[in-house]
Amino acid sequence: MLIRILGAAAGGGYPQWNCHCNGCETVRDGKATPLTQSSIAVQSEEDGSWFLINASPDVRQQIEAMRASGSFPSRSGNRSLPFSGILLTDAEIDHTTGLILLRESTAPLNIYSTPTVKQALSSGYALLSTLQNYCGVNWAPLIPGEIIQLTTDLEVEVFALSTKAPKYIQSTEVEVWGIGLTIRDTITNTTVTYAPGMASIDTDLRSRFENSDCILIDGTFWTNDELPSLGIGARTAMQMGHLPLSGENGSLSQLSTITNPRKIFVHINNTNPILIPNSPERQTVENSSIEIGYDGLTIKL
Repeated sequence: MLIRILGAAAGGGYPQWNCHCNGCETVRDGKATPLTQSSIAVQSEEDGSWFLINASPDVRQQIEAMRASGSFPSRSGNRSLPFSGILLTDAEIDHTTGLILLRESTAPLNIYSTPTVKQALSSGYALLSTLQNYCGVNWAPLIPGEIIQLTTDLEVEVFALSTKAPKYIQSTEVEVWGIGLTIRDTITNTTVTYAPGMASIDTDLRSRFENSDCILIDGTFWTNDELPSLGIGARTAMQMGHLPLSGENGSLSQLSTITNPRKIFVHINNTNPILIPNSPERQTVENSSIEIGYDGLTIKL
């Protein structure tokens, strides 16, 4: 299978339109590479089908970048959809707003999500309800602990990651809102695990990482108090459901003892200094044998 990082930045992109942090200004000065918002795509080599995982607000730009790179075969029809399905890991705005940009599809969108996410996107942020009146939606469930078959050679195992509800949902119930995906190529027997929102690394998740060939993991914040320390937010990384990279129990420390997979940070916030070339934080990550994801990075497993 092929995995392509469509967008490596967290919500807001890099630079974020209203942000003047050091990272965003570095991009504007031409000294760092801009990034679009978090999303990946996976292709079955058996039949060539592409699957979109999360639909960011930058999906149109990301599709055009894929087309320019020759990722899609010759077009079939004047308005064909290049994805056989769309998998959602949560109901966050930055992972779902792109769905509305796909409303011009001439066929219903095949959308996979948890029932909780489906409910949120049908009422709280009614994207699915809206799409039904445009192209239509064929929905299929993603249930933690279950495996679904996408194609003859690609299967997806769903696992729970987070109980943090999106801000537009007022809920006191403890439910699974964020999931991760382990995608397995049954012909090559290779796996990639995608966990863009990760509050902790427990024993089960560590085992999952160790048994993967590649992991694409939450790289949102460098420190737990990153936003409050910059005066641009009140919540810590952990309160937002993201394990920071630095610190004794940060993801860098914990990932250092996981040696098998290729490790790549994605979903990186514009305030995270690892996005700045030659920064001490970036050098620390690179010295830890962990890659910093970027738009267009393609992995073959």
